[in-house]
Amino acid sequence: MMTDGVTNRHSSFHIPVMINGFEDQLNGRIVVLRSVSLDDHSIKFHTDIRSPKVILIKKNPKIFFLFYDKEQKIQLKVSGEAKVNYKNNITKDKWQKTAHLSRKCYLATSSPGTISEKPTSGLSKEIENSKYTIEESESGYKNFCIITSKVKSIEWLYLAAKGHRRAKFEYSNSEVKKYWLTP
Repeated sequence: MMTDGVTNRHSSFHIPVMINGFEDQLNGRIVVLRSVSLDDHSIKFHTDIRSPKVILIKKNPKIFFLFYDKEQKIQLKVSGEAKVNYKNNITKDKWQKTAHLSRKCYLATSSPGTISEKPTSGLSKEIENSKYTIEESESGYKNFCIITSKVKSIEWLYLAAKGHRRAKFEYSNSEVKKYWLTP
């Protein structure tokens, strides 16, 4: 379901809740799932390097994702450790493959969360109306980063009228520990 969530925009696993924090600064938000690797147990999403979530990740790399599919009645709680990729081969390669319109998010003149006197996208009118070239979008690369989370554990919960079922998977090196848990 997670791998399907990467490419299937209609999957409920396409946009999990991501939670991170440091000391008393906890924050949760929706992110778009960009990559799931079963080989190295990682999850990736893109964000603006100026975002408060990046600041928190740099202070505390512990990260948590919550996925839920209402139809399947499945919840996943995924915990991991995050790394910020910025202006490296990972971001350079992905930026080159990022569509023209998708680059718009990184062209805002102000950092995410900046106070404004009026409602704003942070974009100029031209960019807001998608009147910019792929070449003009290149300036957004300076704000683009990729968060890679190394998955440490997954808790799976299946909700059923006859009785819920819950399991936990812990990853360390090449070993996977599996447990059944009481829901």
